[in-house]
Amino acid sequence: MGKKRGPKYEQIIEAAVRVIARNGYHHAQVSKIAKDAGVADGTIYLYFNNKEDILISLFEEKMSYFVEKIRMQLKEAETIEDQLKTLVTMHFKQLAANQEYAVVTQLELRQSSSALRQRINEVLKDYLWLIESIIIRGKEKEAFSPHLNEKLARQMIFGTLDEVTTNWVMKDCKYDLEAFSEPIYEMLLHGFKAGVKT
Repeated sequence: MGKKRGPKYEQIIEAAVRVIARNGYHHAQVSKIAKDAGVADGTIYLYFNNKEDILISLFEEKMSYFVEKIRMQLKEAETIEDQLKTLVTMHFKQLAANQEYAVVTQLELRQSSSALRQRINEVLKDYLWLIESIIIRGKEKEAFSPHLNEKLARQMIFGTLDEVTTNWVMKDCKYDLEAFSEPIYEMLLHGFKAGVKT
């Protein structure tokens, strides 16, 4: 059976982002989330089983939107190189636009239990496949090296974007995250093209 949806569901999700970002996951009591959302404590349980369920649902909702926006932008990109650039740019752009969500994804999700992290990894699969599909198409079109290991290249892309974003969050988001898009794109592209016949 699917989750109950509606305006209050969205209110609770948005409140959870704010409360977890401000207080940390372990100190973000359900009562604080309910207060921030402007609902009674009991209302939370009409939509979510517990705090863990709120965190997973938050990540599912936001990640789904995050991936869909990138996917739409990728359709506009004419070349594989443009697709790689779009991916890098959109990753930073979306997180820079929502610093509280960036704090939750880069710091708070990592401090959860191993069981919860496993569920988070399941949610990430769509995004990782989106990244890998760019690598596969790049090899097919001979834009990237035929010797490129698709899984390793995917880890390099995600790992790089993730680490740069985490460092930005750790520095209190004080500098322009989006400014890293171009140099990171250039470095990744240069590495992926190594061995391509010109």
